[in-house]
Amino acid sequence: MSDETRGFALHAISFDQLEGWRDDDPSGLFETMEACRRYIETVKPYRTGSLGLTSGDLLELLNAARGFRPSSAKAAREFFEAHCRPFRIELANQTPGFVTAFYEPEISVAAEPDNEYRFPFYRRPDDLVDLDDRNRPASLDESYVFGQLADGEIIAYPDRRAIDQGALEGRALEIAWAKSKVDVFFVHVQGAARLRYRDGRIGRITYAAKAGHRFSAIGKLLIERGEIAPADISMQSIRRWLALNPERVDEILWHNRSYIFFREAPFDGADGGPIAAAKVPLIAGRSLAVDRLIHTFGFPFFVRAEKLTHLDQGRAFQRLMLALDTGSAIVGPARGDIFTGSGDEAGELAGTVRHNADFHILVPNGAAARLG
Repeated sequence: MSDETRGFALHAISFDQLEGWRDDDPSGLFETMEACRRYIETVKPYRTGSLGLTSGDLLELLNAARGFRPSSAKAAREFFEAHCRPFRIELANQTPGFVTAFYEPEISVAAEPDNEYRFPFYRRPDDLVDLDDRNRPASLDESYVFGQLADGEIIAYPDRRAIDQGALEGRALEIAWAKSKVDVFFVHVQGAARLRYRDGRIGRITYAAKAGHRFSAIGKLLIERGEIAPADISMQSIRRWLALNPERVDEILWHNRSYIFFREAPFDGADGGPIAAAKVPLIAGRSLAVDRLIHTFGFPFFVRAEKLTHLDQGRAFQRLMLALDTGSAIVGPARGDIFTGSGDEAGELAGTVRHNADFHILVPNGAAARLG
C-alpha cells in the first residue's frame, strides 16, 4: 500500500525477503500477546493509529495465539508466517528508520523530604485535563494533549521551570523525593522507575500524564551549542556534562518544557517489567515504543539495525518486537524506542542506542488482504 501523501508507504514482502528473520527466536512474545488480548477484550480496545489497523484486526492474531506455546524458535516463526504478512515501512524521502532505547532506572528515594532528598516525583494533578480537537482552545496548538482547567477556562499547564520553582508545592502530590534533579529529569525521559526507599522497600512509578508542552531534547541543544560532539552524544555523555557544569543544570533542563506525572504501580519482583502505555508488562529486548498517532499498540514489528550490535553480543540487532509503549520523542512511522530492561546495566545498554534501522510491521492476514 503506497500513500506518499503521508510521507511513507507500506510494501508487502514475503518472510523469505525479511532479512534476519530466520535467525530470530520470537518464542517469548506469546505470554505478552495473551496479556494484550485480555486487555482488549476485558478493558477496552487500543486507540487506532492513522495507519488504520485496529485492535479488531490484531485480535485475529491474538486469538490464534491463545494457548499456543511454541516448542522451538522455528515453531514460533512458523506461527507468525501462517497468520501474518510482513510490510516494509518505507519513508518517502528514502531515509532509513531510526531506533533509540529506554530502560527503567532504579532510584534511591525517601518517603519524606529532608536536606538530602529534595526533588519530588509528582502524581497527576486534579486540574490537569485531557485535550483533543473538541476542547482544545485556539490558543494551544494541536500538539497539546493536556492543559490546565483554571477558573472554568483551559490554559497551558505550568512547564518544567515553573514546576521546579514551586508551582505544585503544597498540593500533596508528591510520591517520593530523590537526591538529584538530574535523576528525576532522566526518569521523566524514561517514563518509569523503580524506587528504592531507605527502609529497603522497592516501589515502582510509571507514566500517568504530562503537562502538555512539546518534548525538546537537551542532547540536541548541547550539540547545537557545541558542548558535545554529535558523534559523542548519549545519555552517559549528557550526564557527564551536567555533572561537570552544575551551575548550568537548570538552564539546560528547563529547555525541555515537557513535564511528566506518575502513578504508583505494583512491583511484582525483579523479573517483571513496568506496565507502560499498552497496560501490559514490558519485555526487555522485545518491547518497542512507537508513535501512537500512527501505530496501534500490540502489533508485531520486525526491526533490523545492522550496526546496533551491543544489545546482542556483537551481532546485528534483528528481532520481532511488540509495540507496547510510546513517548514524546518517538515521532514517525519508522521510529522506535527499544526497552532494554531495568537497572543500571540496562541503562548502560540503552544510553548509546542511536542507530538507523529497517522497520517492518507484521499484519494479520485479514487486514493484510485489505492493505493489498
